[in-house]
Amino acid sequence: MNTYGIEKYGIINSKAVYRNLTPAQLVEAALRREEGTLSNTGALVVKTGKYTGRSANDKFIVDTPAVHDDIAWGKVNRPISKENFYAIYDKVVAYLQNKEVFIFDGFAGADPKYTKSFRIINELASQNLFIHQLLRRPSAEQLESFKEDYTIIAAPGFKCIPEMDHTRSEAAILVNYEDKLVVICGTQYAGEIKKSVFSVMNYVLPKEGVFPMHCSANIGHNGDSAVFFGLSGTGKTTLSADPNRKLIGDDEHGWADDSVFNFEGGCYAKCINLSPEGEPEIYNAIKFGALVENVVMDPETREFDFDDDSLAINSRVGYPVEYIPNAELSGMSPSVPKTVIFLTADAYGVLPPISKLDRNQAMYYFVSGFTSKVAGTEIGIKEPVPTFSTCFGEPFLPLDPSVYAQMLADKVEKSGAKVYLINTGWNGTGKRMKLAYTRAMVTAALTGEIEKSQFVKDPTFGVEVPTEIAGVPSELLIPENTWEDKEAYQASCKKLAASFVENFKKYTHMSQEVVEAGPKA
Repeated sequence: MNTYGIEKYGIINSKAVYRNLTPAQLVEAALRREEGTLSNTGALVVKTGKYTGRSANDKFIVDTPAVHDDIAWGKVNRPISKENFYAIYDKVVAYLQNKEVFIFDGFAGADPKYTKSFRIINELASQNLFIHQLLRRPSAEQLESFKEDYTIIAAPGFKCIPEMDHTRSEAAILVNYEDKLVVICGTQYAGEIKKSVFSVMNYVLPKEGVFPMHCSANIGHNGDSAVFFGLSGTGKTTLSADPNRKLIGDDEHGWADDSVFNFEGGCYAKCINLSPEGEPEIYNAIKFGALVENVVMDPETREFDFDDDSLAINSRVGYPVEYIPNAELSGMSPSVPKTVIFLTADAYGVLPPISKLDRNQAMYYFVSGFTSKVAGTEIGIKEPVPTFSTCFGEPFLPLDPSVYAQMLADKVEKSGAKVYLINTGWNGTGKRMKLAYTRAMVTAALTGEIEKSQFVKDPTFGVEVPTEIAGVPSELLIPENTWEDKEAYQASCKKLAASFVENFKKYTHMSQEVVEAGPKA
């Protein structure tokens, strides 16, 4: 039996070892192993059990002298000793003995100058299908000469014992940058695998002059590219899947001197309330080869009920980017971005639905990463909670925020890109902004039509707000106009501004000019 060299990881006596099976073969294996069932569209449907979102408190970085000074240690980047890492590692590889093992050898980074090779070792065929569709798939020739830069071992069936393993729960996501290893155990949520790849790219690419971004990206007919930053639930995937533009990718990209490139070869979209009218590209991508997590399905007809959140609010589907009709399959843009969009979902109802930022404001609002956590995206979040996530991707950023902020400013300055903050959240009416209005605002930014409008400065947040945009009721553009109670509006402004100011105090490496570019409490 060919084991493809997994003995070097300590995985021995395997029942069977499969490498880079086709989606059809992986679906067959998953069904044989009773990991999931097929929907009426042909998609593989699984339930991930206890963990239906990222378990942010269970992620650790191995603290070694080689990486210690690089890492921004704190509540996000928690240290674990090398000894404790390998104690868990040894248990995980022992657990994988006498089991079927599924390998995917592939790549992250569409630009060949910055591509990194990853070997993913899975206990589950369904998770191997997921990462096969999410990463960049090798050709037969590339597979023959493949040599991994990084290895990720995912064994959801292995449960940690916190008292013995120095973890916080039965789940653990352990990143060892020095030894180029990641161990994921105790959780079947597939997003942990893709985000571990992202965490690696966020560590290595800045050293190569590439700005790694938690963003989606697309290209217009004229080759003009745009990037959309935002956390889950802010519309990053939805707004970048534009029928009038080619999708580069929906989540993770690098900004080099001459390109924007996708790290991945697939998309991981939210399914809650999905409809063919609202998001046809995503809806139609749920077919054979896609992996669906935690979506309720009729056991007889195998039809989905995307509105039923009884399994998870954070229900998801993973599929290859070519399932999107207008995808840019090269994964690269022919140019650097001309438009940068920060997406947020403001539960206070006071941020303008769209505003323009100068250089220092761009750095300030980028580092702040304000939004409202959407229920289900992380364990324990039951309803929208106003929060700050550094650089719109705090859980995945090992370096100090100032490193990423300076890279953003330098890239924007060099490219001449315009930066806009778009609020897809709520206003004074208590209702969330209609998707059609947000799309109109995005289009105005991408085409440059927004620059023809008059702008007024928001007195609290200091940003420039357009007074008219085609297809959007003008009264919605100025948040105060949507509030009947003006005193309540002012109170909400002050409360949110004070939160910004207080939150920004922790960023001790930011210049005074950037600090002063924030809201006035």
